[in-house]
Amino acid sequence: MGTGKTTVARSVAHRLGFKCSDSDHEIERKAGKSIAEIFAKDGEQAFRKLERAFIEGGHAGERLVVACGSGLVVQPGMLDLVGSKGVIVCLHASIETILARTGRYGKTRPLLDVEDPDARARALYAEREAIYRSAGTVILTDSRPLSDIAGHVVRVWKRESVDFARRRSAAGA
Repeated sequence: MGTGKTTVARSVAHRLGFKCSDSDHEIERKAGKSIAEIFAKDGEQAFRKLERAFIEGGHAGERLVVACGSGLVVQPGMLDLVGSKGVIVCLHASIETILARTGRYGKTRPLLDVEDPDARARALYAEREAIYRSAGTVILTDSRPLSDIAGHVVRVWKRESVDFARRRSAAGA
C-alpha cells in the first residue's frame, strides 16, 4: 500500500488505450460499502473472499490494467491466480515512502487503523516484501515522476505480454 498502484494503473491504461480497474474500488462499489466498513462489519476474511471473486471474474478479461490491493497476492493461491490472468508488475517503495504516503489517509486503511500504524506498516512490509519481489517485475516508485514509472510499466508489459500469450496458448487457454 502506498506505492501508487491506482495512479500508475490509470496512467498506464491511458497510454495503452486500455480500461483501468482498481480491485478495492470495484469491491467497494459491488459491496455498497467501504473497505473499512467491510473489515469492521464482516472481517478481513470476507474482504479476501471478495478480492478472490473479483480476480476470478469480476472484471473484463482483456485490454484491462488492474490495480490490485496490497494484500491480494499474499493470500494463498492468489499469486498464481493473478499470474494466470496477465502480466504482473509490482510497484515498490521504501518503507519511509509508504509511511509518508499512507499517513495521509487515516482511517481509510483498515490494516493501519491500529494504535501504532507505523509499526503495523513495518510489520506488513516485512511479511510481504519477499512475496511482492517474487510476484513479477518490481518497479521502484520512490522519488520518480509518474510519467517515468508509467513508461517503465508499459515497457515491461510490452516485453512480458508476448511471453504470457505464448504460455497461455501452450496451455490451451
